[in-house]
This record gives sequence, C-alpha cells and structure tokens, in this order.
Amino acid sequence: MIVKEPDLDEALASLPRPLVFTNGCFDILHVGHVRYLEQARRLGAALVVGVNTDRSVSGLGKGAGRPFNSLEDRSEVLASLACVDLVVPFDEPTPRRLIERVAPDILVKGGDWKPDAIVGADWVTGRGGTVRSLPLTPDRSTTRLVERIRATVD
Repeated sequence: MIVKEPDLDEALASLPRPLVFTNGCFDILHVGHVRYLEQARRLGAALVVGVNTDRSVSGLGKGAGRPFNSLEDRSEVLASLACVDLVVPFDEPTPRRLIERVAPDILVKGGDWKPDAIVGADWVTGRGGTVRSLPLTPDRSTTRLVERIRATVD
C-alpha cells in the first residue's frame, strides 16, 4: 500500500509489530533490492519503505537524468512486492523526520552503511530499537546496471 503522510498514522496503526523501516530511491528495481527488502522484512512483522521523491533523488548526486522512473512508478513497483507492507514517499534530503514519525522497532540499511552512520540510528536506539546493516548482493546495484546499459548504447 502506498500512503501519503496525512494518512500515515492510520496506516501504521494497522500494522503488526515489530515494525521494520528502510528507505531509498529504488530507481530501477533489481534483484539486489528484492533480496535486501525480503531480508529486511524477515527481521520483523511488517516492513515500511520510505522512498525519495523525484526532487529529493535529484539532490542526492545520483547523476544526470535521475531518477529514471517517476515516484509514482517506483512506489507502485515497491508496493507490489509481497515483503513490503507500506510505501511512504518523503521529500527531505534525509528520512530522519519520517523515521521519527514511523517510530520503527528496527531500522535497516544496506551493507554500505555502518549502523552508527545510518540516519535516525541514534533516535531508534534511544527508544530501545535496533539498527541493522544488511549485506549487499555482490555486483548488483542501480549504478552498475545503468553503466552496463549506457555501455551497450555507446
């Protein structure tokens, strides 16, 4: 389910605990994303995914023309995954405010993030929650996929 912030509290109240939260751009969904999201979901009873808006992706230095897919498309694809219970767009440079609103029991990011460097980690652990950095699938990333596509076009 895709939920905008005005309806977030009601949607969160319907989810079982423990609640897992992760976030990202998820521009071109690939097997690395799917494995990561499935692993994140297994840590709790429900998974909430914060997804960067198009404007916030543009500000992350991902490269020209990013995101390739619109927020609506990225959100719909994420929401269609069985392991994802809720998708919430956010427009800020970081998901800190959304993390505090969701109040997850478990905060998760990919293995390229050290737990103490994950945005919101201090807030989640301060409430008694846990923070996890999950291993990445080797050689699977949107950046690598885009490089391969561009190499075939040139």
